[in-house]
Amino acid sequence: MHIRLATVLAVLSSPACAASPQDLNVYAGRPLASWHISVSDFETNKTLTGDKVEIARQPKVPESVVAVSKSAKARQKDALTLDFNKAWYASLRVDGGKPVDLRPYVAQGVLALDVNVHELSDGGISFKMRCGKECERSVPYLIPAREIAGKGWQHLVFSMNCFYREGDDFSAITQPFALDGSGIGKVSIANVKYQMRGTPNAACPDYKTVSVTPDKLNESWSIKWWTPRHEKKLAEAKRLGKSAQVVFIGDSITEGWEKDGAPVWERYYKPLNGLALGFGGDRTENVLWRLLHGEVDEIAPKVAVLMFGTNNTGHRQEDPKTTAIGIKRNIDELQKRLPDTKLLLLAIFPRGEKPNDQLRQINEQVNTIIAGYADNQKVFFANINQAFLQPDGTLSRDIMPDLLHPNQKGYEIWAKAMAPELKKLLPAAEQYAWDNVAIGGSGFVSGLVTSKTEKDLIYARTDVGGAYRWDVKKNAGFP
Repeated sequence: MHIRLATVLAVLSSPACAASPQDLNVYAGRPLASWHISVSDFETNKTLTGDKVEIARQPKVPESVVAVSKSAKARQKDALTLDFNKAWYASLRVDGGKPVDLRPYVAQGVLALDVNVHELSDGGISFKMRCGKECERSVPYLIPAREIAGKGWQHLVFSMNCFYREGDDFSAITQPFALDGSGIGKVSIANVKYQMRGTPNAACPDYKTVSVTPDKLNESWSIKWWTPRHEKKLAEAKRLGKSAQVVFIGDSITEGWEKDGAPVWERYYKPLNGLALGFGGDRTENVLWRLLHGEVDEIAPKVAVLMFGTNNTGHRQEDPKTTAIGIKRNIDELQKRLPDTKLLLLAIFPRGEKPNDQLRQINEQVNTIIAGYADNQKVFFANINQAFLQPDGTLSRDIMPDLLHPNQKGYEIWAKAMAPELKKLLPAAEQYAWDNVAIGGSGFVSGLVTSKTEKDLIYARTDVGGAYRWDVKKNAGFP
């Protein structure tokens, strides 16, 4: 009898029969014990100690206002409201407490909360947790949040699969919940909790396939201009038609050819009827959407220069293999639509000041994978990153002021470092001067263009905006 009783007690006390953890109330009128509520913008964090806390009149964005206040759902002060106006970034966070173990919730658990979207016509939101020093997991919710705006309280249930990625360690979550916003909006939350089981009613992207699932860039700061820019680029491509000899396809770094890089573009690529298809913020799935919706269908360039993927890293800290698959999907699509075009795939540019920068390291892992996509027949790979870096591997703000986007000096470096590769693939590029040639005074000849209709007729393009006609027969001694 004593032996049987001891056996039963041993089994009941084993981990397999331990009592199941209860639902974890992250915020139920007050935060978890030892935790507090804070409000953050892109550079400041404040703790909610009374009924409201606000961040305003920041030097870089003086018009921005971000506030968190106690509000009501079922009773007074049982909810929290995030109010943001002209904000680059706003966040309501459960912060600062002892890390929590969410491993028991991973298999079948959910994050459940009540949400009231008061206003979001010019804003966007996402739900986020921080799972370590360099681990954030976020669920974007702009489109569905706008759909429920003004409709009162809604109960949302997200599967834990929306946050958890294979290999994550959820044993010590350092920030169990955050509501992030941008633009203009007002959103209330209540009854935030993790449940052992639940039926999800809110969708989220599949992190394993999002990079190859075509989609528009749906961010609060992009949604108004992104589609009109696509339509503008369709018209530009149609206007250039088959005369476009080179096309650049990418994100904001490629879009920069129309901004800081414009003077460089004028010298190097405008004579080639170049087309820049760069969209700020684009990830691989956004580039893919554009290709599937006609951006290269009107052209047949000799070369397409591809460089994107850094936003997969910056926005999602994505697994390098997933980003690489997204890049490969775009290469496959381009080969279908531009079968006679040679693809020059560039390594994703360096970012962050130092070689050990986390996001730079992710990009380098992507570069290692995509280098293998080159067949040196139709797809060619070039890594020109060293041209941007100091001997010790640091990235200078003299080249990339924000340690991500090149300035004019950076675009000059890009063009010159890539010139040998482009000349191999585009013989017509040999017709143009790739370095400035002094012509006296303050001007430079920045490009030489031979006439396609008249023999011995040359046009000299200058950096001061002029173009000079030169007939070799009539003007002996042309250098």
